[in-house]
Amino acid sequence: MSAAVTDLDAALAGVLGGEVTDVVRLSGGASRETWSFTSGGRQLILQRRRPGSSDLTGEVDVEVDLLRSADAAGVPVPEVIAAGSGASDGMGAPWMVCEHVAGEALPRPLLRDDAFARVRGDLAFHCGAALARIHAVETTSLRDRLEENDPIARLREVLDLTSTVSPSIELGFRWLELHPAPTRPSTLVHGDFRTGNLLVQPDDAPAPGLSAVLDWELAHLGNPVEDLGWFCVRAWRFGSPHRAGGFGSADQLLDGYASVAGERIDPAELDWWELFGTLRWGVICAVQAESHLSGAHRSVELAAIGRRTCENEYDALALIGASFPTTASAEVEPVRTIHGRPTATELIEAVREFLTGDVMSSTDGRARFHARVAANALAIVERELAAGPGAADGHAWRLMALGVADDEQLAAAIRAGDLDDRWDDVRTALAATVVDKLRVANPRYLPGI
Repeated sequence: MSAAVTDLDAALAGVLGGEVTDVVRLSGGASRETWSFTSGGRQLILQRRRPGSSDLTGEVDVEVDLLRSADAAGVPVPEVIAAGSGASDGMGAPWMVCEHVAGEALPRPLLRDDAFARVRGDLAFHCGAALARIHAVETTSLRDRLEENDPIARLREVLDLTSTVSPSIELGFRWLELHPAPTRPSTLVHGDFRTGNLLVQPDDAPAPGLSAVLDWELAHLGNPVEDLGWFCVRAWRFGSPHRAGGFGSADQLLDGYASVAGERIDPAELDWWELFGTLRWGVICAVQAESHLSGAHRSVELAAIGRRTCENEYDALALIGASFPTTASAEVEPVRTIHGRPTATELIEAVREFLTGDVMSSTDGRARFHARVAANALAIVERELAAGPGAADGHAWRLMALGVADDEQLAAAIRAGDLDDRWDDVRTALAATVVDKLRVANPRYLPGI
């Protein structure tokens, strides 16, 4: 047992007043550490704020109160057992302990396994109903502790704190500004209601279906349709063709919402918020990468997430009507080198094969997950080296045709509205660049590849 786990074991025993065993770090979670353990004969879950986590995350004490309020409103959530600031209790950071709720959260089995086949058929409807209950949660006592901001201005502010410059994201923001969504009375917004943050019990369980809504750290006040649009973002479909979380159609989601809220959301309003959610996920990818790049939290997982921003750029451009080039990249001449073989590409390939072979076969849990992430990062580097300078040259020519010198100038001009009269030219240029970026970052994301 590592010293870190031993220290946590002792700290948990102190705050819970009983023996703690079977402490295991769970994989995933970009802003929180999540641990499973046993105490008093019960399996429990610890969530603790990770140092260097982004300012998009809320305070743990607010999340505790939200969980209790949501439970009172009929939303399926875990029971909060204990919580603290971490300042003087030995936990080292704000934390909370919740009951362990039975169910599966991993997207792959939920979307593909036969064990969830019947549940999947109605899950989009039940998710819509759960969201309506969330939006009806009483927030009077929490209003001075929950953020409420202009959504586009807030995301731009956060993006500006990173080193990422994305004209495509700026174009998406500009489209939202030119085509504003209907205003609605402010409600509680979960902020991260998506596949992966939901616990679902299988068809043969005593209570099949949605068993808990998790991860409330991004909760805030705002337009309730934001949650429905976020649930429809392509990233949370995990390869499924079904728009609502990978489970079902948008109509099923909206029908479930209407069954509780008494109002059916206009599909065009859902479209607006899906685009917003797509841009938001792109900004969050940039924030997570910045956490690594700044040294706040060095992590191969966070570093790799930065290259996912172009997936959101592609989706955002598609949602505002872009057409994408389909021709394959030209063959690239091998780079000349004095260093002989193995070349840099061949060395990277050897390390990647070591990770996917020896390391992944002899590890499990977080170590295995991060070995896979590291191997994927090396594959990106291989493709970038193989692509050569052609993509950068093409992008430079497109910038010149738009009358700007670099991405910074283009992003600033889009934000200011200076290129509104050249909308089609800008969109076409960015579509070509994003395809080149995806061919390196994740070619499987492109249709027909």
